[in-house]
Amino acid sequence: MDYRTQDAWRTVQRHLPEDYRLTSETEPAEEWWEHSGHRIHLDAYRNPDAPVKVILLHGVGTNGRQMSLILGRPLASRGYETVAIDMPGYGVTDVAEDSLVTYDDWVRIGSALVEKERDGRPIVLYGLSAGGMETFHVASTNRSVAGIVGMTFLDQSSAKVRRDTAFDPVTGAVGGPVMKLLARTPARRARVPMRWVSKMRALVNSPAAKKDCYRDRTSAGNSVSVAFLDSYLNYRAPESPEQFDVCPILLTQPAADRWTPLALSTPFLNRVSRVPVDIVMLENAGHYPLEQPGLDQMVDAIDRFCQARLAEFR
Repeated sequence: MDYRTQDAWRTVQRHLPEDYRLTSETEPAEEWWEHSGHRIHLDAYRNPDAPVKVILLHGVGTNGRQMSLILGRPLASRGYETVAIDMPGYGVTDVAEDSLVTYDDWVRIGSALVEKERDGRPIVLYGLSAGGMETFHVASTNRSVAGIVGMTFLDQSSAKVRRDTAFDPVTGAVGGPVMKLLARTPARRARVPMRWVSKMRALVNSPAAKKDCYRDRTSAGNSVSVAFLDSYLNYRAPESPEQFDVCPILLTQPAADRWTPLALSTPFLNRVSRVPVDIVMLENAGHYPLEQPGLDQMVDAIDRFCQARLAEFR
């Protein structure tokens, strides 16, 4: 399957402003990357003359094509080269036979993608939702990126983060230990709908859009293994925020985010002291932003961030 033959994203994009919707003329090129037995899908707006390359990472309720909608194509129209990945288990990536994908795999694949895409130009990482902290983990692992941008930076070692982002407080309190125990048994391969364990109901603020997102089994309607949940909730980062000195950080925080408000990201970011950290609030925008003026504010903020990284790079 590819996105030319998948209709779910076309249904979701109807909830975006018209100038954020893709047409046959503005759809990205679809590329396939063989890595660790996976056939990984990339949405790409290639531009060899672009001064900066931006790699887009989705979260646990979205996919690469949804990243292309809100940011890949808008940044490409401003002269950037953008690449949006479908991590194994999401989007239209073909997962290696008998593979048990974990969050650790996502981080390794993200780092390998940075290496694949390195060509002398600065690379900026963007991540939505869980992808925000993934940018931090990839940058800490790879140490070859010029900047990272997150829609959130969720420290899953925080009891408050777990409690407030899970399906309910009880799930948040016991989910990590339970998944750790189950991951040591044959149940590690059992698949769990993400909407059963997370506050997926707050992915978007439009009830109609939420229904369409839930129907997409490659994004918000997806299920993941117990092993993936365990690795995500109990991931050990290569370095602490106090140690992080790779590159500047930008948080683009949706002001109307009902899943991960600003207060869940600031405790982690406040611990970062060796690199600049900036926060831009996106007016009227939900967790996966469908609303103006937040969408335009996000593109503007990331455009400015990329230009600043380019100036430093030179």
